[in-house]
Amino acid sequence: MTVVEKLRSLSPTDFAALGMNGIAYVKPTMVDGQTGYAIHAADGTPMAVVGDHEVAFAAIRQHDLEPADVH
Repeated sequence: MTVVEKLRSLSPTDFAALGMNGIAYVKPTMVDGQTGYAIHAADGTPMAVVGDHEVAFAAIRQHDLEPADVH
Protein backbone atom coordinates (compact mmCIF):
# COMPACT_ATOMS: atom_id res chain seq x y z
CA MET A 1 0.00 0.00 0.00
CA THR A 2 1.44 3.41 -0.98
CA VAL A 3 1.56 6.37 1.36
CA VAL A 4 -1.29 8.03 -0.56
CA GLU A 5 -3.41 4.89 -0.25
CA LYS A 6 -2.71 4.75 3.49
CA LEU A 7 -3.73 8.39 3.90
CA ARG A 8 -6.92 7.80 1.95
CA SER A 9 -7.80 4.90 4.22
CA LEU A 10 -7.65 7.02 7.40
CA SER A 11 -10.91 7.66 9.19
CA PRO A 12 -11.93 11.30 9.71
CA THR A 13 -10.92 10.95 13.38
CA ASP A 14 -7.50 9.54 12.48
CA PHE A 15 -6.96 12.27 9.90
CA ALA A 16 -7.90 14.99 12.39
CA ALA A 17 -5.38 13.59 14.87
CA LEU A 18 -2.43 14.03 12.48
CA GLY A 19 -0.10 16.60 13.96
CA MET A 20 -2.28 17.04 17.03
CA ASN A 21 0.67 16.83 19.38
CA GLY A 22 2.84 19.21 17.40
CA ILE A 23 0.72 22.11 16.13
CA ALA A 24 -1.27 24.93 17.69
CA TYR A 25 -3.29 27.48 15.75
CA VAL A 26 -3.59 31.24 16.18
CA LYS A 27 -6.82 32.92 15.16
CA PRO A 28 -7.65 36.64 15.39
CA THR A 29 -10.65 37.28 17.65
CA MET A 30 -12.47 40.12 19.38
CA VAL A 31 -12.52 40.30 23.19
CA ASP A 32 -14.38 43.18 24.85
CA GLY A 33 -14.08 45.21 21.64
CA GLN A 34 -10.32 44.66 21.41
CA THR A 35 -8.44 42.51 18.91
CA GLY A 36 -6.96 39.42 20.52
CA TYR A 37 -5.33 36.24 19.30
CA ALA A 38 -6.88 32.94 20.32
CA ILE A 39 -4.59 29.95 20.61
CA HIS A 40 -6.19 26.59 19.82
CA ALA A 41 -4.88 23.05 19.96
CA ALA A 42 -4.87 21.16 16.65
CA ASP A 43 -8.22 19.58 17.56
CA GLY A 44 -9.79 23.03 18.04
CA THR A 45 -9.66 23.08 21.84
CA PRO A 46 -9.24 26.69 23.03
CA MET A 47 -6.06 27.14 25.04
CA ALA A 48 -5.58 30.88 25.58
CA VAL A 49 -6.22 34.38 24.28
CA VAL A 50 -3.41 36.94 24.19
CA GLY A 51 -3.24 40.53 22.99
CA ASP A 52 -0.40 40.21 20.49
CA HIS A 53 0.23 37.90 17.53
CA GLU A 54 3.95 37.60 18.27
CA VAL A 55 3.22 36.73 21.91
CA ALA A 56 0.85 33.99 20.74
CA PHE A 57 3.53 32.46 18.50
CA ALA A 58 6.17 32.76 21.25
CA ALA A 59 3.89 31.05 23.79
CA ILE A 60 3.21 28.20 21.38
CA ARG A 61 6.91 27.70 20.65
CA GLN A 62 7.70 27.89 24.36
CA HIS A 63 5.56 24.78 24.76
CA ASP A 64 7.47 22.96 21.99
CA LEU A 65 4.67 23.27 19.45
CA GLU A 66 4.70 24.69 15.94
CA PRO A 67 2.40 27.70 15.46
CA ALA A 68 0.15 28.15 12.45
CA ASP A 69 -2.15 31.03 11.50
CA VAL A 70 -5.83 30.47 10.78
CA HIS A 71 -7.47 33.13 8.66
